[in-house]
Formats: sequence, C-alpha cells, structure tokens
Amino acid sequence: MQKQIDDFLTSLEVEKGYSENTRVAYRNDLGQFASFLQSQAGTEIHSWTAVQKDQLIAYILHLKSEQEYASTTVARKVAAIKSFFHFLVAEGLIKDDPTATLDSPRVKKYLPRAISQQDVERLLEEASKQDSPRGLRDRAILELLYATGMRVSELVSLDVGDVDLASASVRCFGKGGKERVIPIYERAVQAVEAYVSQGRVQLLREPSEKALFLNQRGERLTRQGLWLIVKGYVRDAGIEVQVTPHTLRHSFATHMLRGGADLRNVQELLGHANIATTQVYTQVSNERLREVYDESHPRAK
Repeated sequence: MQKQIDDFLTSLEVEKGYSENTRVAYRNDLGQFASFLQSQAGTEIHSWTAVQKDQLIAYILHLKSEQEYASTTVARKVAAIKSFFHFLVAEGLIKDDPTATLDSPRVKKYLPRAISQQDVERLLEEASKQDSPRGLRDRAILELLYATGMRVSELVSLDVGDVDLASASVRCFGKGGKERVIPIYERAVQAVEAYVSQGRVQLLREPSEKALFLNQRGERLTRQGLWLIVKGYVRDAGIEVQVTPHTLRHSFATHMLRGGADLRNVQELLGHANIATTQVYTQVSNERLREVYDESHPRAK
C-alpha cells in the first residue's frame, strides 16, 4: 500500500508542481489513514481495492470524535484521501472510487501556472546546447511537451511507434485509456527525429525496448527522472519562477488560447473530458493580460 502512496506523491511533484510542504502534509495524512485501516480489529486491510465507504466514514468520525481535530483539518485530510483515490482510479489501480459519494470539502482552487513564451524559448534554447545522446533526448522531451501539452504520464508512456514524423503527429493515451492524436510543429519533429536517429540508438540496451524516451540504463524514463531533467534546465536557463514538466502543459494551453485557438480544439488536444476544465486557462490568459496592462498603465491600478 505504501508504494501507491509514494507513486501518488511523485505525481504531485512531477505533474502538479506541489511544494515539498504540501507533499509532506499529504504523506502524513495518507500514512495516518493507512495506519487506521490496518489497526481496525477484524477488518485489517492490505490493499486499497478493499477499502469501502464504511471505512472512510469510520475514519472521519475517528478524526472528529477521538482525535478531536478541527473541522478545517478534517476537511484537508479528507481532500487528501479523495485526491489519492482519484489517482488510483486514473492509473487503473482500482476500478471503483469509494470516495465518489463522500461530500467534497471546500478547498481553495488555484489557477494553473503558466510561464511566458520568452521563458519557454529560454528553456528550449538551453536544451538545444548539447549534442550528446542525453542532450538530444532532453531537447526532444521539452519540445514535445510544449508542442502537445501532454501530461507527464502520457509522455513517458510513449513508444517509438506512437510518433509519426511523416505526418507530424503523436498518438498518446490519456486518462481512462482514451486515445488522441496531436499534431506537432516542425521544430518538435526535427528534435524527435534527431533523438531517434542519433540519441536513442546510443542509449538503447535491449533491441526489444519499445519506449521512446530512455534513461541512462536504456530503460523507460520515469516521471521522476523527467522532473529532474526539467529542473536542471530551468536552473541552467536562469528561470527564476517555479517550473515543472506540467507547467509546459499549462503554458501550451494558455498560449494557444491567447493566440486565438478555439476552446473546443484546445480541450481535445489536452484530453479534457469536461470543457470546464479547459476554461480555467481562459482565466489564466485574462489574468496575465490584466497584469501586462497594469504594468504598462500604472495609473490604472
């Protein structure tokens, strides 16, 4: 059970860009919940698939009555558990979400964070400075992330056959295994082509390996490994704002909408089931435009 918690915490860092303090809080909350499940007499649970709504309700009552936590603390812990089970369902680790019918605590929602097009260019230029196999791989990764808006999990899951350089497109499988084909611009095509023909062949150890992006051991690159790659280039490029692999997804969507792209088209490219999820990026775009206006018109503040 701990492995799934660790994988979830990694996704919070790599895909969501959560701070270390937030991840520590999630780890503590989920660890406390796991300990509660394992301590129940006669109902000891060793797998997340066995968790039922009754156990969740019992745990909430335990927090309120026996632990005497404040309502805000209970709400935070329940939110952590709900997020964790959403992750397990999305990853295909469990079929049914026992938290689906629990009342959702009110949690402040933050707008996704995008970086400027100038910072994106600085990041991509930094990755293009190296011609080593790793450098070619890293440039292809960054170009593909920004060209497609793919989730980190989708990118590391790509196989060589999922990229069609002739048609300038890439096929990926999103949440629920839903397939989508995303067009990519010429510079990304060139970066991937250079990596496949010159870089990947040198990283490859087993001819049967299908993964597109490989680590130094010739194995499929992990989400954590990708996060470290991006972190290194952000530092080298001198970008001072926080940037995670998922930031490039946010930036892709924000810049597309700011450039006049249709909201429905962006929804399809991102693989959002609900257009309301995509509409959040219009708020990001409008907020940034307002900041630019305020910066250029001080008296308007």
